[in-house]
Amino acid sequence: MGRKEYSTQWGKVFRSISPAYIKKGYRYLKRHGMKQFLIRLTERFQQEDIDYETWFGLNRASEKELEEQRKRVWEQTPKISIVVPVYRTPEVFLREMIDSVQKQTYTEWELCIADASPTGEKLREELGKLRGKKKKEAIMAVPEKETELTALIREYQIRDGRIRYQMLKENRSIAENSNAALEMATGDFVCLLDHDDLLEPDALYEVADKIVQDDRVDVIYTDEDKINSKGTKHLTPNMKPDFNLDLLRSNNYICHLFVVRRIIVEKVGGFRKEFDGAQDYDFIFRCTEEADRIAHVHKVLYHWRTHEKSTSDNPDSKLYAFHAGKRAVEAHLQRMGVHASVEETCDLGYYRVRYQVTGRPMVSILIPNKDQLATLKKCLKSIWDKTEYENYEILIIENNSTEKETFEFYKKVDGRQHVRVLYWDKEFNYSAINNFGAAQAKGEYLLLLNNDTEVITRGWMKELLSHCQRPEVGMVGAKLYFPDNTIQSAGTIIGMGGMADHAFVNMDRKKSGYMHRASIQVDMSGVTAACAMVKRSIYEEVGGLEEKLTVAFNDVDLGLKIVTAGYLIVFDPYAELYHYESKSRGVNDEKKERHAKEVRYTQEKWADFLAAGDPCYNQNLTLAKHNFSLRK
Repeated sequence: MGRKEYSTQWGKVFRSISPAYIKKGYRYLKRHGMKQFLIRLTERFQQEDIDYETWFGLNRASEKELEEQRKRVWEQTPKISIVVPVYRTPEVFLREMIDSVQKQTYTEWELCIADASPTGEKLREELGKLRGKKKKEAIMAVPEKETELTALIREYQIRDGRIRYQMLKENRSIAENSNAALEMATGDFVCLLDHDDLLEPDALYEVADKIVQDDRVDVIYTDEDKINSKGTKHLTPNMKPDFNLDLLRSNNYICHLFVVRRIIVEKVGGFRKEFDGAQDYDFIFRCTEEADRIAHVHKVLYHWRTHEKSTSDNPDSKLYAFHAGKRAVEAHLQRMGVHASVEETCDLGYYRVRYQVTGRPMVSILIPNKDQLATLKKCLKSIWDKTEYENYEILIIENNSTEKETFEFYKKVDGRQHVRVLYWDKEFNYSAINNFGAAQAKGEYLLLLNNDTEVITRGWMKELLSHCQRPEVGMVGAKLYFPDNTIQSAGTIIGMGGMADHAFVNMDRKKSGYMHRASIQVDMSGVTAACAMVKRSIYEEVGGLEEKLTVAFNDVDLGLKIVTAGYLIVFDPYAELYHYESKSRGVNDEKKERHAKEVRYTQEKWADFLAAGDPCYNQNLTLAKHNFSLRK
């Protein structure tokens, strides 16, 4: 980094520091300690590849596009009810929220506002407890019956009949106030909007377009970002994947903007007060459980306002919300009949689900090997030392070793310590070797493992098995590190580098990555076969590894066969291993030619998937880097 770039980067850091950020940093330091604080600090202020404010300005709908949207003649016009519970909202925030709704290019909406702010009588009582010279004047300025916001909202109602307003008798709870707004809704779909947030002008247009494209869609959500309290700066874009079950169980990534068919709302029964603070998380779970289809708009259409009292900028302001979030995940798992426990992680709002292993099914570990005895021994020792699950076998698949010591070692371990040695005497073909091993394996679950790996996490096999046993899961992968403690693989992103590549390569293992995606359970479209567990039945169902792919992309191809067959692939960061693969390996012309041939084969076979884009990634993120930075 040059001196000018370095200066510019730190200039942005210092300009972004405010009293609120200092308080936020202090709270994090107090809760997690200096070590974790410094890690998060470096992540927070690492240089962006592209300035988000600039990116957003270039990628939001232009005035020309907005005007074209306004002129569209719709064959269907689903009515969208925007529900907003209000409680003593600052007038400027409320005006900006209503203005953002009125600016929508799609006009078939209604705005349902339920106001739980105290009435004039209540305010007078509160003010009566105060002291000071202006106490009398303050009391006299309060209307007797209406809330402080009534006049403002009535003013909007006079000009726009689509705005509906109800003054609640009392402030009951977040959930019950939201239900009061829901009860006012008459639309085909319900849209959730917080009282101090903003919509982009094309938000409802994009939602309606998804509904019209597919009349079986029950839920639609969009990407989002945050804005500062003045509404002058956009920050922290949340570019989401398409519906992702394990990510939702790890964090309420859907959050805003969330739109759901009203008959689903009626079926699930609205919000529940026992989940106050995370009532939207619980609501989203119940709605998505009942939804036929869930659509995602890859556009930032919702702006979540940050200020000192908001959860978005000051998590400590509503710690109870994160405890309620844990209960929401637990309730969801219970409804789904899943035996699991839920833990809050050190990062507020993120959760770890621990699934129970059922029975004692055998796991067969397949390790292809050619010499490299010291490497193989290290791998085996780590398995023996770190594996608490007992019912497993290790199949060493020998392939053309030449060293005497290798065969002497085979004789020592064959038939002992869970080990069987198989012999494949044909030329090297990673796919064929593993298919050969799988055919002779005894286990219900196959664990593909490279000989140059070393297990870090005690209980790693049980962790992988707990996911792989789930009926909806076909494959689960671990988190792998280079020897220098940087990430080698945190799941596979399809389309990266032309076909596929690993997420978060070379990032420090202590860092959590974009939206914590390197440190939480999430569904991916692939994981590396350097360590991946597969249900044997599904491995056989999809035809195992493709033997035309002798070296490259065989694990990518296997993953895509699994996900297109309707199963999930889970990346689980709680099973960790070292992978001693070199960061920079030389290749000769023959290897380059073979690699290029296998790339072409995979690209042609999966051309439609590549064209559609990886549903576990986001179209706004780059395919040129591993760090989830914005696409230029």
